[in-house]
Amino acid sequence: MRHKPIYLTAEGKRKLEEELHHLINVRRPAVAAAIQSAKEEGDLKENSAYDEAKTEQGFVEGRVQTIQAQLLEAVVIQKDKNSEVVALGSRVTFDDDGNINMFEIVGSAESDPLNGHISNESPIGQSLMGARKGDIVEVSLPNGNVINISILDLA
Repeated sequence: MRHKPIYLTAEGKRKLEEELHHLINVRRPAVAAAIQSAKEEGDLKENSAYDEAKTEQGFVEGRVQTIQAQLLEAVVIQKDKNSEVVALGSRVTFDDDGNINMFEIVGSAESDPLNGHISNESPIGQSLMGARKGDIVEVSLPNGNVINISILDLA
């Protein structure tokens, strides 16, 4: 069964690969050692160190599976530097009611608005896709409000 693609920048893919490597080669062995150490303490029913280590193991294994699935479906964004329309990988500067913002449009797996990356699936990202420098786009926000943003620059 084919899932929807996971759009990543080359840097985003590299970061996921590094995180996966760290989880498998550093965190997984550390958690296994913590579980073994807790088992050696005896009664597991009232052993908080064992419970914590098992919880950590569940988190690590879940994250490993998530990253592996993302990498399996990954499509690396190939940004056309000469494109005149907003697309995945575009760096867009826009005016939102006097507030100047600059974001890179990325896939949802890399979305990090506080660090300048918005998802192509977010309300603003969706509204910007296909727009051009100088366009004013209407954005419908989840709270029902509608805002207009003006695209100042596109790279």
